Amino acid sequence: MLPEISQDLSRPLDPTKVYQPTPVADGVASEAHELVDRFQRMLRRDAVSWEQNYSFVERLGAGGQGVVYLADRSGAFDVKFRLALKFFRPDGYSTVAAYRAEMGRLARVAVELASVQHDNLLDIFNVIELQGIHVLAMEWVDGFDLRYLLTPRTLDEVRATMNPARWEYVNDVVVTRTASQLRLKPGVATSILRECLAGMAAMHRNGLVHGDMKPANIMVKRTGNCKIIDFGSAFAVHDPPTRPLWTPRYAAVEVLEGAAHTPASDLASLGYVFYEMLSGQFPFPEASDGPELVQAKRQLAEQLPDRLPRDVALNDNLIQLLQGLIAPDPAIRFKSAEEAELSPNGASAFHRELIRSNLASEYENEIRLWLSELE
Repeated sequence: MLPEISQDLSRPLDPTKVYQPTPVADGVASEAHELVDRFQRMLRRDAVSWEQNYSFVERLGAGGQGVVYLADRSGAFDVKFRLALKFFRPDGYSTVAAYRAEMGRLARVAVELASVQHDNLLDIFNVIELQGIHVLAMEWVDGFDLRYLLTPRTLDEVRATMNPARWEYVNDVVVTRTASQLRLKPGVATSILRECLAGMAAMHRNGLVHGDMKPANIMVKRTGNCKIIDFGSAFAVHDPPTRPLWTPRYAAVEVLEGAAHTPASDLASLGYVFYEMLSGQFPFPEASDGPELVQAKRQLAEQLPDRLPRDVALNDNLIQLLQGLIAPDPAIRFKSAEEAELSPNGASAFHRELIRSNLASEYENEIRLWLSELE
């Protein structure tokens, strides 16, 4: 036990009196002084190290790059800190050297992302090499990815728990069903878009490209906020990947045609996600291969009024916002994520239009309440 100041708490301190430590046994005092000495020696070192243990809680998902587990990191006094661990697959690389080279590049990207420290980007905690396998320790996000939220079952699951008035309100303000999947109401969809634009802008300002924006890579937290996740395809513009990875259905036209992925390509991918949120349609279901996808994407910008629900199609601001994101020619897209947010036909302008029309809501709270009904 460390020495303590002895004081009668029922009486005020006497400023003229010098208080002495409570007398303790010699052995206890020696132990306390040794602890203080260890503390001082520790602070005089240039480095410290300790062993870290992680316990798997459950498997969160898997893909072409690796497997992600929810894990508990053990701490002192039996506390546990919950996070996510991504284990990167070595299969698919011709040699160990090729795997290590690509993992080294991803490690550099992770460090740069960690330094950005933006609320709408997944936090990266550490880069680990475990017996030659690359492992990324990162934030665990309590919520749902946007792909899951756009599937009809997410609305079916909560309908039985809602009274008729609540059900009508959710369908009118938050989300409703279409013939194929769910569509988010314009205010909610734009709220999610704006948070993604903010995170994307932070990446682009720091010379980083996401490379695979799609609904599965947008997490909607139970707080109602959003985070961009999965940086396995991300890269620094000065350090491109050896084997680019992207999802064709959400890739920009120029990427499908063989050009390098750029910040403008990220904007197009996010635009296709925004289109899906507003329309309730899985994008380009009629296209089965690369050339068909390119043709469908070239036509979409002009076909928006015919493809979108009436309440969206009649809003010029939303149409211009979408067109500025998904224009087939990257030269006529928004010049940056900031411009997509702040320009006269950007996302913030649509939000101000809702306010002027007395149609705006507290969308983060609306999303939070909706997700609280999903268990």
